[in-house]
Parts: sequence; structure tokens; C-alpha cells
Amino acid sequence: MSTIHLNLRTTATPEQFLAGLTDFGPGRAELFGRSADEYLRVHDRSPGHADVTEGSGGVWERLDYDWSDPARIVMKTTDSNVWGGASGHTYTLTRLPDGTTEVDAVVVREGKNFKGRLLGGLLGLVGKRVLGGELAKTAKAIEARSRDNA
Repeated sequence: MSTIHLNLRTTATPEQFLAGLTDFGPGRAELFGRSADEYLRVHDRSPGHADVTEGSGGVWERLDYDWSDPARIVMKTTDSNVWGGASGHTYTLTRLPDGTTEVDAVVVREGKNFKGRLLGGLLGLVGKRVLGGELAKTAKAIEARSRDNA
């Protein structure tokens, strides 16, 4: 099992970042490079919750999103072709006095088969760099979208 801790600051507000995380419409890949439209399926959505399948490159997972506390978004993996057990993501959003937002993300990957264990092991080695780069791209895309909608 691999646990990757990521942290960054963004000029997006916590509300803007949450809006990006919970935008399950077409073009999600513009915000999240590992969420291709052909994998995206919203099974259910209610205030503060969603049941969504997403993925890319032959890896998919069904996630139970919970943002009933908008400062702490928990995404638990409920099904996947490679991930099981404690897999998921947790985002904590903190508004800072200078108007920026601190984003703390924890990604847990527990492989449920050979491919998952192999990918989980690789993430343990390079996950912080790879997933940190993806999170930075996501933050930049949310910032740009927020500027465009202002």
C-alpha cells in the first residue's frame, strides 16, 4: 500500500477548488488529466455527495465523494479494476489570510491484484513527483477557469 502526501498553495478559493473537484461534466480531463471523458460516469449525486466512476489509460475506479464538510473532501474507492482496500483520496482546503488556499491531499493506493500492486509500488517510488505535478496542473486549470468566469 502506498500513501502519498501532497501540499500546494493556489490562488483559487476553497469554493473554487471544491467546484473543480466536484465538476463531473464533460471536459473533466481539462482539470484532471487522469479522468478521461470516456471513463466518466455519474451513478448518483445528491447535496454533498456523488458516486462517480472515472479513470484513464486502462485504470478506473468508482469513488464515493463526500464533501458534506466543504473544507474536507473524502473520496473512497468502492470499486476498481486495480485498487481496493483503503484506496482513495482526501483533500483538505484551508483559506489563508493572504487570500490563497492551502491544498493538502492524501492519496492511498492499495493494489487488489498484480497490476494494482505493481502500480501501487511504482507510486510509492515516484508518486509524490508524478501526482504532485498532476495536482499543480489541476490547481492552474482551476485558477484559469476561475479567472475566465470572473
